[in-house]
Amino acid sequence: MASYLDSAALVGSGIAISVLYAGELGLTPAIIGAVLACQQFSFAAGALFGGRLGDRFGRRRVLTLALVVFAVGAAVLGSASATWMLYPGAILTGLGIGADLPVALALANEAAPRKRKGSMVSLSQVQWGLGIVSVQLVVSFVGHLGAPGARIIFWSLVGVAVLVLLLRISLPESQEWLTARSAAPTDAVTPSVVRIRQIFRRPIVFAVLATGIYYATWNVGASINGKYQSYLWTKLAGGDIETLSRLAVIATVLSFLASVLFMTVVDSRWRRLFATLGTVLILVSWAPLALFGASQVSILFVVFLFVLGSSFAGEPLYKVWAQELIPTLLRGTTQGATMAFTRIIAATLALVVPTMLTTMPRTVFIGIFVCAVISALVGLLWIPRLHRPLEPAPATTEAIKEGSA
Repeated sequence: MASYLDSAALVGSGIAISVLYAGELGLTPAIIGAVLACQQFSFAAGALFGGRLGDRFGRRRVLTLALVVFAVGAAVLGSASATWMLYPGAILTGLGIGADLPVALALANEAAPRKRKGSMVSLSQVQWGLGIVSVQLVVSFVGHLGAPGARIIFWSLVGVAVLVLLLRISLPESQEWLTARSAAPTDAVTPSVVRIRQIFRRPIVFAVLATGIYYATWNVGASINGKYQSYLWTKLAGGDIETLSRLAVIATVLSFLASVLFMTVVDSRWRRLFATLGTVLILVSWAPLALFGASQVSILFVVFLFVLGSSFAGEPLYKVWAQELIPTLLRGTTQGATMAFTRIIAATLALVVPTMLTTMPRTVFIGIFVCAVISALVGLLWIPRLHRPLEPAPATTEAIKEGSA
């Protein structure tokens, strides 16, 4: 559900702020970019600190607190009657989901059976698709309302967040985290915790660099598409928002089915074949925009092919690799760091992309395509060469006592 809320907040904020709130609140491209950048920067901060706190103090506490922060932020956005209210709402939603996502993914991996860890992490991508579908369905009915439609989007997110929070109250702590924590070496400075400097040692440092670059370069296209797809369709291609939302629902349903299929193969030898197919689809999806510029046809390539390709590559692969290539007690920390790096790039772009889309859109599209090529090279050539780390054996009672002494 962390992935559901992440995608719903990303797409919902993009549509609500760049289109639905824009008229009533008088939002310029610069203001739109600043608000969405605040959300991305705060996501980065939340992921960085939330991931580390999840490794230090357990998964359950961070998951609870993060969701409370997210719900408050979504309520502020849903109540916005002035431009200034968008900023605290964007910051709180970013902080909440940023802290939530790396810890939730780590817990999903740790709670899954040994031979189904990849598929259970991939389930989060199915939820990611459902988050987009739910927002697009809402927009397809309320998009013509303007600001009231935006408020409906955000208050629906509040409702989902509260429901998930109630369900999470009964979550037990990760047994794998507890076992790894008891097995970790102890000292007077960081008892029972793997030291941060291990991240900078081989092979972990290469896994962090590779997954971080892969995710960040893929996310350039995903972020711009998620936040500005409706802007491209309405402002540059002359379409209407409700038609786009209905087409996007169809595309996301196809993506949902593809994600379910990927769950069945991600833990098998067929993963690489599907990953290659997804990578090719992502490259093809951005090629028409880069070559010919914005039109309804070229945007539809992204609407359908990008989300389909991203069911097999991009974020779902990053989520699986980020669990497999990192030891338990560094899993939240490194995911938080790579997610923070990714969202800082997205936030920086958000400051300039709205203006660039009105003045030099082809430059934006070419840049996205170049980033997709880099992501493809890292995902197909570098990451498959990396090796999984060895986890320490669980400590015995005598060893724990001796370490404490």
